[in-house]
Amino acid sequence: MTDLSKFKGVFCALNAIYDENDNIDEEKIKELVRVYKSLGVKGVYACGSTGEGFLLSTEERKQVAKAVKEAAGDDFTVIVHVGCASTKESIDLARHAQSIGADAISAVPSVYYHLPAESVKLHWQSIVDSTDVPFIIYNIPQLTGFNLTPEMLGELAKNEKIIGVKNSAEPVYLMERYRQAAGDDFIIFNGSDEQFVGGRLMGADAGIGGTYGCMPELFVELDRLINENEIEKAKALQYKINECIFDLLSCKSLYGAAKQVISQRFKIDCGQPRLPFLPVSFEEAKPIAEKINKYVSEL
Repeated sequence: MTDLSKFKGVFCALNAIYDENDNIDEEKIKELVRVYKSLGVKGVYACGSTGEGFLLSTEERKQVAKAVKEAAGDDFTVIVHVGCASTKESIDLARHAQSIGADAISAVPSVYYHLPAESVKLHWQSIVDSTDVPFIIYNIPQLTGFNLTPEMLGELAKNEKIIGVKNSAEPVYLMERYRQAAGDDFIIFNGSDEQFVGGRLMGADAGIGGTYGCMPELFVELDRLINENEIEKAKALQYKINECIFDLLSCKSLYGAAKQVISQRFKIDCGQPRLPFLPVSFEEAKPIAEKINKYVSEL
């Protein structure tokens, strides 16, 4: 049986970091993982949307996963996203994740072709069957065009290797429907950062988010407040977080803004996202970093 306790808490969706030649910068990735580990984050989610997974080659994704695991050690949970357009490539990444000791793997549906549910189920099941690593479904219909139904989740959750779902669909109503379908012995990750409180109250156990990396201290505190049933304080903190998320989304690119904020807050040069994502300047991100620093100082 999988120890599900290691998947409850705050997980930073990890940004990719490149060097001046647009190659993966392993040392800076390791440095960032160590920062998150020191701040009470439960783990990281590598090579997903925030990690620009679909802009990386298969070898680059393996490179990132290996670096992350080396920095994480055995007491910090590592989830590796292995989803690709092809099932074959996803299986290759899944087997690599197992070889480096990842705690779990995860995948979106096969993208681009808008496949029917039967194809998506076969895609996921083939990945699950390829390793002994626990699997987490990634539902993000606004990017994939496929929205996981509670009925399909209930069927998939019968497989003991499928331990959870990262749900980034916006209606928090789905959290409750997923909980009813999958039962209590199953991890539901909230994926909409601006709805962390709502998602948790409606059935999520944990959260994985792309803006967590900019302000991990705020999300760790938000998680604590919810766990201790201090809901009014949690709502007030969520409102502050949402101000920061709004500011990040107001920039030319979310990932460009996030990297600039992380660079300024943690003194790690995260550079810019890979094209076609647009770069964001130091000056544009500076007020956001300052606002986050202010809110962190008020904790």
